[in-house]
Amino acid sequence: MDSTDHTGSASAAGSDHAAGAGEPPGKRARRDPSGRRRAIVEAAAELIAEQGAVDLTHRRVAARAGVPLGATTYYFSSLEELSTEALRLLARRQDEELADIRRTLDADPDPDALIGQLHEYLCDTAQVHADMALYVAGARDPALRPLALSWFDDLVDILSAHTDPASARAIAVFLDGATVHAVLHDEPLDRAALRHAVAPFFPSPRSPRTAPEKPEKPEARGGHDTHDPHHEHEKRE
Repeated sequence: MDSTDHTGSASAAGSDHAAGAGEPPGKRARRDPSGRRRAIVEAAAELIAEQGAVDLTHRRVAARAGVPLGATTYYFSSLEELSTEALRLLARRQDEELADIRRTLDADPDPDALIGQLHEYLCDTAQVHADMALYVAGARDPALRPLALSWFDDLVDILSAHTDPASARAIAVFLDGATVHAVLHDEPLDRAALRHAVAPFFPSPRSPRTAPEKPEKPEARGGHDTHDPHHEHEKRE
């Protein structure tokens, strides 16, 4: 067990911080127990996004984090615990993206603003793969499913403020499919395709209301309608 994680860490905290200012993350993590744990979780999250949670191992995480192999078992009692913590980190990053979407729509409810942001997201290969890994983990493990579904549920909640709930849900379902498409194809859907799928679910801009024009009354001559067939028959007699 790595005893340096606890012994003397408090007394050396100030000097470690100053000494590690210009050092790479792996080296700084060795001086900082909380930093070491964070580096392990971040490394696990990166590996899950790249390879999936099934192929995660202590050895791979330790190598990616730049820490001794024993450090991963020191901070996490099992690989499952480490994997879950890494997936939670990926979910928190999703929350940050959702917060950006909420701010975008609150500032400009036009669907083009949302479409632009969604296109940027789908072009972010690393983030899309991370989100896909979270979906797969939720599909495999029912205990992780609420974590995987939080993106969908929160997105529906955000969109429902700008369209009806059924349309918000339809957009979220489409984006799930667009995410899978982005993972499997070299290029994600372009803006035109996103606009074609998303924009119809937003209400169209309201045109200014004007008072309806009154229908013109037919002109009358001598109090009679000019096309009164009975009146014309009397005149001929």
